[in-house]
Amino acid sequence: MILGIGTDLANIERISATLDRFGDRFRNRVFTEIEQAKAERRKDIAGTYAKRWAAKEACSKALGTGLAMGISWKDMSVTNLRSGQPTMQVTGWAKERLDEMTPPGHTAVIHVTLTDDHPWAQAFVVIEARPAA
Repeated sequence: MILGIGTDLANIERISATLDRFGDRFRNRVFTEIEQAKAERRKDIAGTYAKRWAAKEACSKALGTGLAMGISWKDMSVTNLRSGQPTMQVTGWAKERLDEMTPPGHTAVIHVTLTDDHPWAQAFVVIEARPAA
């Protein structure tokens, strides 16, 4: 069953300008070390950050909270499987919220997809509850 859906569209040029203006202060406030390492290895650094920014926004919406209700940016983290498929991990308050919304006897699975077409980056998140095995 679907527990939540969220989407977000981020402007890559806006993220690039924010990186130029605030640098590590912005990176360290919003992105985990793993996300930063991934972005800094990429040719399109700003695009990589923009997709992850959008994924965090989309995830907070799928959790039904947005970012105004206490979820920290770093409570949501995008990593990639060896295949390149993006995945979302949640910790802290985001994990607590996910656990609250997951029905007993079910396991939550967060699906995430990312795309970009300069100057836009987009993310879509679906939170699914699957019966526990």
